[in-house]
Amino acid sequence: MNEFFGSLFNRIPPILRNRYFLTLMVFLVWIIIFDNNNLIQRYHYMKNLRQLEKDREYYQERIEEDMRKLNELKTSNENLEKFAREQYFMKKDNEDIYIIVNEDGEKLTETEKE
Repeated sequence: MNEFFGSLFNRIPPILRNRYFLTLMVFLVWIIIFDNNNLIQRYHYMKNLRQLEKDREYYQERIEEDMRKLNELKTSNENLEKFAREQYFMKKDNEDIYIIVNEDGEKLTETEKE
């Protein structure tokens, strides 16, 4: 029986019998899979971080655009009236509004004075 284990032990490559190599392999497996800050989680965190940075840029652009539009609405009554008519379908007393929806689902409005 001792000869069986001896011959089996001799079949294992010398690098796998080295205790330092085995310690290094156990350490790497631990870091990659079992640690609280393992490499798999770090990859997902970095992917999430990149997506959040893209979202931040998008919202920064939207904020700048909305600030520009708000400034236009505050400075001109004509722009304010145009915005109210287009967005909220507001009308004057002597007007009728017809909402036409095209094939794309986009709304078009027409006003008609009485």
